[in-house]
Amino acid sequence: MKIGVFGNTYQENRINQINKVFEQLSKLNVEVWIEEDFCHYLRKKLSYYPHTSGYIVGNQFDVDIALSMGGDGTFLRTAALVGKKNIPILGINTGNLGFLADISEEDIENTLQEIINKEYRVEERSLLKLTTEENLFQGFNYALNEIAVLKRDSSSMITVHTHLNDDYLASYWADGLIVATPTGSTAYSMSVNGPIVLPQAKSIVISPIAPHSLTVRPLIIPDDFKITLDIESRSKNFRIAVDGRSETFPTGTKLSICKADFSIKIIKRHQQTFYDTLRNKLMWGSDNRNYV
Repeated sequence: MKIGVFGNTYQENRINQINKVFEQLSKLNVEVWIEEDFCHYLRKKLSYYPHTSGYIVGNQFDVDIALSMGGDGTFLRTAALVGKKNIPILGINTGNLGFLADISEEDIENTLQEIINKEYRVEERSLLKLTTEENLFQGFNYALNEIAVLKRDSSSMITVHTHLNDDYLASYWADGLIVATPTGSTAYSMSVNGPIVLPQAKSIVISPIAPHSLTVRPLIIPDDFKITLDIESRSKNFRIAVDGRSETFPTGTKLSICKADFSIKIIKRHQQTFYDTLRNKLMWGSDNRNYV
């Protein structure tokens, strides 16, 4: 089995988890390929020298499983590199919250053993595709979490004229607008009071950011709808963030968003459910009050 390892370059306090992963991979006698920048970081900054069969450079690789070490941001970057390769991704959490990277340190050894034994399940997660006039957006124009339209700086709010399947919906006067997948409903969208949506739901969430009108609320639509956005801004420009990869565009640029024609595969343990993740990450049912 060939496993590709991806990670971020700010894990100074996570060396124990990193060491545990590579030690277990070595014990399991798998072929390990590691992202080149991540490997150089481990060697130069952390003085850690993992055994590896070779380097992964950019998106030119072919492995059986992609292993993401970090938080959800690292997982999203790994997903962008995997793209349409149909390679399942396992997220090991060496970050903070971790809805996508949800394998904790105490579960690393058992989880990797299950991977070798092929005792796991794969969830398919939908993505959003962003299309701009003349393909202005550079790089991977797909989002596993969300596509956000944002005001560029501290200037006044932007107006986002929104159409669904060419029918006019509304003009959002706000700091921005988030279009999220079910996977992304627990990310940026949730932080602006968008609804939590089960990953299996065939839907898209539209959530305004700090809208001027108090009656404007998040909206759930079918995932086979096409969304068209036209933005007005006093500063004559705005930002688009696709899973955090952002670029600036001039007003007048029309955006089209729809469901992608491929999915990202995420590895989950058999006993692991989305409900467990919600309870653990959001501390549902927990009583953290301090009693005297």
